[in-house]
Amino acid sequence: MDLDKQDLGLETWTRRRFIQIGAASAAALSAATLADAENGQVHRTMMEVPFEKREPRVAMIGTGGRGTSLLGDLLAADAHVVALCDIVKAKAEHAASMVEAAGQKRPELYTDGPHHYEALLARSDVDLVLVATPWLWHAPMAIAAMKHGKDVAIEVPGVTTLEDCWKIVNTSEETRKHCMILENCCYGYNETLVLRMCQAGEFGELLYGEGAYIHDLREELFSNAGEGLWRRTEHTTRDGNLYPSHGLGPVANYMGVQRGDRFGYIVSMSSPQRGLDLYRKQHLEPGDPRWAEHYITGDMNTSLIKTAKGLTITVKHAVSTPHPYDRINLIAGTKALFQDYPPRIYIDGMNKDESFGSIDAFKQYEHPLWKREGDMARKNGGHGGMDYIMLYRLLECVRGGVAPDLDVYDAASWSAVAPLSVASVGRGSAPVEFPDFTRGKWKQRNASAIATQQ
Repeated sequence: MDLDKQDLGLETWTRRRFIQIGAASAAALSAATLADAENGQVHRTMMEVPFEKREPRVAMIGTGGRGTSLLGDLLAADAHVVALCDIVKAKAEHAASMVEAAGQKRPELYTDGPHHYEALLARSDVDLVLVATPWLWHAPMAIAAMKHGKDVAIEVPGVTTLEDCWKIVNTSEETRKHCMILENCCYGYNETLVLRMCQAGEFGELLYGEGAYIHDLREELFSNAGEGLWRRTEHTTRDGNLYPSHGLGPVANYMGVQRGDRFGYIVSMSSPQRGLDLYRKQHLEPGDPRWAEHYITGDMNTSLIKTAKGLTITVKHAVSTPHPYDRINLIAGTKALFQDYPPRIYIDGMNKDESFGSIDAFKQYEHPLWKREGDMARKNGGHGGMDYIMLYRLLECVRGGVAPDLDVYDAASWSAVAPLSVASVGRGSAPVEFPDFTRGKWKQRNASAIATQQ
């Protein structure tokens, strides 16, 4: 990993500390190279590796609320669905009825316990697997899918540990199968338009960005169905930025992270935890077993990321306090600033009173995918159509035999924010370095494929 002083933007570090870091990094890299050589491992990048060109036969693991939403978009995009898996048979049956209603043959169901997905993955007639399960299952399911020769796409927040980040990278490189993160926000109308503006130089030299997942989920977290059955548990185990990629992914694309830049280090801090305790006090009856839970995730986590080129990114996470939905979605450069919720833009010299203007004036940067598929997306797709655009594009990449827009290195680096933020919070907000999952190859490309596709 390239950790020279200029790349990490650590002007305040002492030369002694820089030398220590450099020596330690060199030693670690040498040890890793030696271990790989001894184990006979050769790491071949998955950057820009195309899909095998075909009409993909698709399977889905997880057919709950999010899974069936994705399934609806897949069917609207004419995906061929052959198998479904869920531990709740009724949910899998409902998903199967959706496939049949779309005029396809009834898919085979796998509902016999939490590991029946392994039988699904052993099928020879599955090319692409989508995983929409509780977070802790993403890594084992993705790794198993790749080892069975399948490309796989995992729901956000990707994987949950640094070890699993490396596992999905190494498995993808070893099996030559893709592991993508289903980050729908990277395909939103505003996000793709602003991305193309950034690529065209409308913002000048980029300097800083902000993203967030601010969403009042208290009712959902305490639900006795759906995500309430498992997601609240995450708030009892870790204190950090647990769900970063909705806000971070678009900003990373604007900045060309993994494409000429990379995340260097993170500093993270959390407010006190109060929201879930208060909600429980107001809504649960005495004797409810959830009174025994101890919540530790701060109500607001703020994480700061410094990139190798010195850019800064603020990432916030807040799901347990009253607040209107907000992803912030801010990017700023030497010539302009954009911020969402509501969408607004300021171009240097655009007016006399320093007020924001509308992005409607930049219609020429509307993404080609939205020009072609926008009506279908808004009609069929979740979250304003971005879900449909994301899955339509994924299928388009497979059908065309081109590389995915978001690869395993994006999945790993965006997922790494959660465990690294937990580590930083636990160390009194000390800086924590990002691993270089690309092994230095982030320097070899310079633009998001989403920005450049036609």
